[in-house]
Amino acid sequence: MRIRYFAGAADAAGRREQTIDGRMSLGALRAALADEHGPEFAAVLRRCSLMVDGSRLDDDAVAAGDCTVDVLPPFAGG
Repeated sequence: MRIRYFAGAADAAGRREQTIDGRMSLGALRAALADEHGPEFAAVLRRCSLMVDGSRLDDDAVAAGDCTVDVLPPFAGG
């Protein structure tokens, strides 16, 4: 799956995107990304929404191996 990071999530991860093989629940994906990128990223990730192919899903949803997951921190409107 293709993971795309935006704004503060990209800064904390130190990259704009990456790929991960296989399918997994979004909760498992959150845990894997937090382990990979460390505590600063994990703190940002807790506040982020995950969009799978443009749809916001709960952490128990399973993301397919060929999907795109966007990691979106909260945005302030203006």
